[in-house]
Amino acid sequence: MNTKPIIALDFPTEERVLTFLQQYNEPLFVKIGMELYMQEGPQIVEKVKALGHDVFLDLKLHDIPNTVKSAMKGLAKLGVDLVNVHAAGGRAMMEGALEGLEAGTPAGQRRAALIAVTQLTSTTEQQMQQEQHINLSLQDSVLHYAKLTHTAGLNGVVCSVHEARAIADVCGEDFLRVTPGIRMLGGDAHDQKRIATPDGAKQDGSTQIVVGRAITGAQDPVAAYHEVLKLWEA
Repeated sequence: MNTKPIIALDFPTEERVLTFLQQYNEPLFVKIGMELYMQEGPQIVEKVKALGHDVFLDLKLHDIPNTVKSAMKGLAKLGVDLVNVHAAGGRAMMEGALEGLEAGTPAGQRRAALIAVTQLTSTTEQQMQQEQHINLSLQDSVLHYAKLTHTAGLNGVVCSVHEARAIADVCGEDFLRVTPGIRMLGGDAHDQKRIATPDGAKQDGSTQIVVGRAITGAQDPVAAYHEVLKLWEA
């Protein structure tokens, strides 16, 4: 698995994505989320892959097991490198997603890594307890979902940096801990609640980081990316 920082392409149009990517003379690892995918469809994945970049397709599938299995079978044909579901969908749904992904991967190609979202990094413990009626600490809820994901045979989870080390302790170092909510020191937290710097994330056990506006909103996105990369690889 590519361990470079994952750049979140949170743009509304293909034109803005391609304009952004034209600034880089190197292969990147990028995230295509719901906003972009819903606006532009599968061809945006194909175009970004054709430019030589790795793709994390961040659609967070969450439905009945058979529906997710069928959807994942179709997404597998796009040749993405990383894809995800919601762990809250349960073990049967996650196992179905894995089956669909394996069945849909073209012969001779490597299957995308499959991870599950535990709790969104925009979620606070108070929100989780009051709105989801989960009467646990936030960390205990995340660890429960991580262990369930591991049992279902997936490759890892999306979590905040604050749970990454504990997840490695119970699920193993090879279990992916993909962490959004990455900000540069002194940067705006925006809508994220549980955040960290790139070097802090690595120290706290993240295996991959997802960085959005700290790079895409910078005056010099290429320089910003290389600063994140430097901190991440330090």
